[in-house]
Amino acid sequence: MRYTGPKVRRSRRAGVPLTAKAERVMVRRPLPPGQHALGKRAGKQSDYGRQLAEKQKIRWYYDLSERQLRTLFDKNRRRSGRAGENVIAALESRLATVVLRAGLAPSIYAARQFVNHGHVTVDGAKVDIASYAVKPGQIVAVRPKSRRMPAFQAAAAGQFADERTAAYLDVRRDELAVMLTHEPKRTEVPVPFDEQLLVEFYSR
Repeated sequence: MRYTGPKVRRSRRAGVPLTAKAERVMVRRPLPPGQHALGKRAGKQSDYGRQLAEKQKIRWYYDLSERQLRTLFDKNRRRSGRAGENVIAALESRLATVVLRAGLAPSIYAARQFVNHGHVTVDGAKVDIASYAVKPGQIVAVRPKSRRMPAFQAAAAGQFADERTAAYLDVRRDELAVMLTHEPKRTEVPVPFDEQLLVEFYSR
C-alpha cells in the first residue's frame, strides 16, 4: 500500500526532501518529526538500524513499494559491477525518475501521476507505467494533447528544473522532451545515498 500521508513529515524522517515544500521546511526544521527528535538524532544506531533507515530513505525517495525495491535489487545484483551502483542506475532510469530529473514534474509523486494518467510518451508511444525502464537513446516527452496543462506550461518555463541538468540527460525544455544519453553513473546522481547499506540489508 502506498504512503499518502504528509510528505514533509516523511522527508524529515528520511533526512532528504521528497518535495519542494519539504525542502523549504527542512531548512527551518532539519530534525526528524516528533518531540523526541533531538534524542533520536543523538542516539547510536545499530548496524541493522542504519541499514534499514537507508533502505527506507531510498524507497521513499523513489516512491517504491517494498516489493518493487526488493525485486529491482534482486534483478540488478546479478549484473556485472557493484550491486548498489547498479540499483541506483536502474532507479534513475525509471520513467517516473527521468520525468522528475528532466524538470517535467515538481516531485516524484507528481511524476508518477503524470505517467499513470497517460501524459507521457517514450519514442512517441504512450507509456503509462512509472517503473518502465528507459534505455539510452530513448526520448521521453509530454504528449501534445497534454502540453497545454498548467503543470506542463510551468515545466516549459523551467519552474521544476534543477540548477544543473543531470549529466545523463539531454533536456529539450521548449519541446517538453528529454533523452537518456547513457546509463546513469553513481557519481552523476545528486542524492547522498549510501547504497552499500542497502546491499547489506538485503544480503542479511
